[in-house]
Amino acid sequence: MTAPAGRPRPQAPALDLGALIEDRETRIVVCCGAGGVGKTTTSAALALAAAEAGRSVVVLTIDPARRLAQSLGLTELDNEPRRVDVPGAAGELHAMMLDMKRTFDDIVAAHSTPERAQAILDNPFYQTLSSSFSGTQEYMAMEKLGQLRASDQWDLIIVDTPPSRSALDFLDAPNRMSRFLDGTMIRLLMAPSRAGFKFASAGFLLFSRIVSKILGGQLLRDISAFVAALDTMFGGFRERATATYELLRRPGTSFVVVASPEPDALREASYFVDRLSADEMPLAGLVVNRTHPPATAALSATRAAAAAEEVLEAGGPDAPLAAAALRVHAERMTLAAREQHLADRFTSAHPEVAVRTVPAAAGDVHDLDGLRTMAAALTGADADTPTGTPRTRILPARRS
Repeated sequence: MTAPAGRPRPQAPALDLGALIEDRETRIVVCCGAGGVGKTTTSAALALAAAEAGRSVVVLTIDPARRLAQSLGLTELDNEPRRVDVPGAAGELHAMMLDMKRTFDDIVAAHSTPERAQAILDNPFYQTLSSSFSGTQEYMAMEKLGQLRASDQWDLIIVDTPPSRSALDFLDAPNRMSRFLDGTMIRLLMAPSRAGFKFASAGFLLFSRIVSKILGGQLLRDISAFVAALDTMFGGFRERATATYELLRRPGTSFVVVASPEPDALREASYFVDRLSADEMPLAGLVVNRTHPPATAALSATRAAAAAEEVLEAGGPDAPLAAAALRVHAERMTLAAREQHLADRFTSAHPEVAVRTVPAAAGDVHDLDGLRTMAAALTGADADTPTGTPRTRILPARRS
């Protein structure tokens, strides 16, 4: 599909992912996007390419599915970085999958005395909070990212976020933690345990009786005991989350949005681009994955379909096969035009966003060879990339 006469097709800057991951100033790359667009495979392929380019890389998935392990040819991943054997690589590749409860347990153990830590770990409310409470996964993702960066063991961290709009919820973790800690109920529950509260006030006793009727006395006691035990750790939680949030906004961090050439996926990509801009996060660009470029653009879909009919009419032993090949080409041209139209719509709405297209693979990627093929498509120079196209630009945040 071509642009209407007088209206040239919008041209997006080219996203140079090779330059991005080879740049030693790049320390964190966050891949985000809708589900089913190849985001995890993109993360793994970039990590492999960086390791083979000499970087010491760890790729962290927040997605609870096991796609990252599968794409790396591993049976499983856990909360600790696991070395991936990459023969001939100049660098190193590690991979891990976030375990939010184990991360929370490790934080408790690291930032409190053994007695206080055990009291927290045994508390029923804590066990629920650390396993399934809304927002815990996102906060623990911030904690784990902060830990990886602080260790300075890896010079590049690639984060594979969950496959939904909640992929960027971890950006809200500091504010959520602040709202939680500053909430009226938490302050009331903490009040009796603080210095100067030897006796509960009449207001707190009334509050306690009301909440006991709503939540049940045992749950209230569990929550109160948990808050009292965790009191000294609250400031550290907030400070670390805020520090990691600011780390994501500084030079050295880049966000890569991943989409497929489908309307829903590109709408999600627009959402991510707008959200990152609103939060003043550095955007590297968009990867449009699983595209279907035709073998040649010299023969249009209309001409190919007409030629198929002509071949059949002419007859001959090879006519059915030739007609079928022409029809396949016509369908491929139609699909390519549809995908280009969708990409053009995105570029018209976001002309400053650099774009990289990656052709669809013949099958699922489940080993290093498959990842290398995808990494080459992500980082190599395509024949259809025009000369003189601008290299990757990390977009500055637009301030309101």
